[in-house]
Amino acid sequence: MLDVVTFGEAMMLLVAGECGPLEQVETFHKRTAGAETNVAIGLARLGLRVGWASRLGTDSMGRYLLAAMTQEGIDCTHVVCDATQKTGFQFKGRVNDGSDPPVEYHRQGSAASSMAVADIDAAWLTGARHLHATGVFAAISDHTLPAARQTMDLMRAAGRSVSFDPNLRPTLWATPEHMRSSINDLATRADWVLPGLEEGRFLTGEKTPEGIASFYLKGGASLVVVKLGSEGAYFESATDSGYVPGFPVAQVVDTVGAGDGFAVGVISALLDGLSVPEAVKRGAWIGARAVQVLGDSEGLPTRAELIQAGL
Repeated sequence: MLDVVTFGEAMMLLVAGECGPLEQVETFHKRTAGAETNVAIGLARLGLRVGWASRLGTDSMGRYLLAAMTQEGIDCTHVVCDATQKTGFQFKGRVNDGSDPPVEYHRQGSAASSMAVADIDAAWLTGARHLHATGVFAAISDHTLPAARQTMDLMRAAGRSVSFDPNLRPTLWATPEHMRSSINDLATRADWVLPGLEEGRFLTGEKTPEGIASFYLKGGASLVVVKLGSEGAYFESATDSGYVPGFPVAQVVDTVGAGDGFAVGVISALLDGLSVPEAVKRGAWIGARAVQVLGDSEGLPTRAELIQAGL
């Protein structure tokens, strides 16, 4: 039995080797990228049995991504490799001032964007304990939004748990209003909702972490964790609420992937049977590790590193 499954697009990531405008960078380093795959990698490194469903081309980028995910110990039996389609990729710049690096996506018409409800293997999906979903997979095409809804509905109907990270990508949605309504609709299908503070403000109209949490609890979530960046996070459930401080970071190298690392910590801890405050603390620690390295998944720890940190 798998512990966690996720559906999503993996992209080959080309990370700039030096600072400066992307058009002036001469050297890039090849990595993996994708919100759902970052979480899958993080959970697999902690020893959870993870399955990933997607589509790739049979081009060199697709072969690279499939090999990388397989090497992490992830079940890739539900990744379709299609010779008629292409694999998405992206460029990411390098900054030295702690700001968000520039990112340039090349994903339109990618193999993963053709995924649809028909690609869902319900038996494989519901055989897992947990589904992690994000707003990215839902946004990449008109086909993937209903597929995202279906995966979440099937897991809830089977009595499994579902986590959801809004992970807003405004350029992938037709309008901000469509993004807001679609993301909030998906959140009603989740048990654990994990928005960032600014995301939550946009999506709910509320200004405070408490107000954002209340909005999603009223929508059916059993737990809401609002990420507050370096300040940590606020959590609220029907029985408990509170703030967990962030972990100090000497230097922010790359902010991309911090939210995915946070999700890895919360999901793994809750599936390990830890309390919500302990889960949020683990999420904050992994998120802090993630911003101190250049790639999207290089800061994700092993189980041994987690134990060494007392988490």
